[in-house]
Amino acid sequence: MPQNKRQEVIFAGMMSFFMILGMEFYNGSLQLGAWTTEVFGLMASEMRLMLPLCFFISFFVVEKRVQSLSVRMVTPGKDHPVFVTLVRAGITVSFMCPIMSLCATLIFQGISVNIINQWLGTVIRNFPMAFFWQICYCGLLVRCLFRKLFAGTAQKQTSERTDSAEMG
Repeated sequence: MPQNKRQEVIFAGMMSFFMILGMEFYNGSLQLGAWTTEVFGLMASEMRLMLPLCFFISFFVVEKRVQSLSVRMVTPGKDHPVFVTLVRAGITVSFMCPIMSLCATLIFQGISVNIINQWLGTVIRNFPMAFFWQICYCGLLVRCLFRKLFAGTAQKQTSERTDSAEMG
C-alpha cells in the first residue's frame, strides 16, 4: 500500500499506534481485573514507552523479515489481495508479539529467575488478542485511514504513470 519511504513510515506509525492502543487496553483491563476508567490512565502512561519501542522494532527490525517470508508464501498481484494481507499480518504478529511481550516482561516485571516463564505467559496471554485485533480490527482500520489519507497521492501517481507511458 505505501508507495514510498515517507508513506511506509506513516503506515508503520499508524499501525504501531493502533496495535499498542488495543493491546494496552487489553493488558490494562487484565491487570486491573475489569475494564474501568482507570485503564485509560494506565494505558496512557505505558503507551509513552511502548509506542516508540513498537515502531522501532517493527520498522527497523521485523519489516524486512516479514517481507521476505511473506513473498515465499504468497505472490502479490497473483494471489488474492485478502490472502496476501492475511498472510503478511499473521507473520507480523508472529514476530512482533513475542518480541513486544519480551520487552514488556523486562520493563514491567524486571529480570528474575522466572523470566522465561513470565515471558512465555505474556506471549500466551497476548498472542490471541494481538492476532485477532490485527486481523479483525486494527489492520482494517489502519488500511482504511491510510487509503483516505493518501487517496489523492495514489490517483496522482497513477495519472503521472499514465501520462509518462502515453508520451513514451
